[in-house]
Amino acid sequence: MDFWQYEKEAMAEGYSAVCGCDEAGAGPLAGPVYAAAVILPLGENIPGLNDSKKLSEKKREALFPVIQERALAWSVSFVTEKEIDETDILSARMKAMQLAIDGLSQRPDFTLIDGNRDRGRSAAILTPHRCLVKGDSLSASIAAASVLAKVSRDRYMVEMAANYPEYRFDQHKGYGTKLHYALLAQHGLSPIHRRTFLKSANLQKEHVLDGSGSPVADEHAENDAEAENR
Repeated sequence: MDFWQYEKEAMAEGYSAVCGCDEAGAGPLAGPVYAAAVILPLGENIPGLNDSKKLSEKKREALFPVIQERALAWSVSFVTEKEIDETDILSARMKAMQLAIDGLSQRPDFTLIDGNRDRGRSAAILTPHRCLVKGDSLSASIAAASVLAKVSRDRYMVEMAANYPEYRFDQHKGYGTKLHYALLAQHGLSPIHRRTFLKSANLQKEHVLDGSGSPVADEHAENDAEAENR
């Protein structure tokens, strides 16, 4: 499949500045949700570019400066865990993506959005756009945005690991791994945990469980852990 198919289709419809947009960190129990928007020169060949979830941490880090250098414009934004709790994660995702789009130095006239949602209760994508399910595997522009968003968020969580070393955020990046749940059971919630994601948590250091009474796992986190060992 042509990794530029959807960019070409948008341009054939008369759009001239097409950006890809994706978010990272919708599922974690802690930290912000990040988003990135990228406008690449049409057909730009960036070896190894793919959906960030399919890349190891080392490969994502290597691609990060290459994307920044070759992009016509790029932008990264985030919405804090506090705002996620005050609104909802879908609205926070939409707001983060629109902030990233608005932050581009070159204004896009069309956006390719990863996923099948373009609005939440309190925020929506305002730029003319098209939603693409698994867009980070279908569009070079979205794939580039997914890498920038993922790397930026991971770096932030490594910084938070220095502030809250007992939670080892550098290892799980806030996702619901077995290690993270074990540390939550031991230490309770930190200031950067999402309270609405942990409604069953008890600040007296009880175990955090899902509705079935079992610890919740996170597929993205487990995939990341496997990728980093490649």
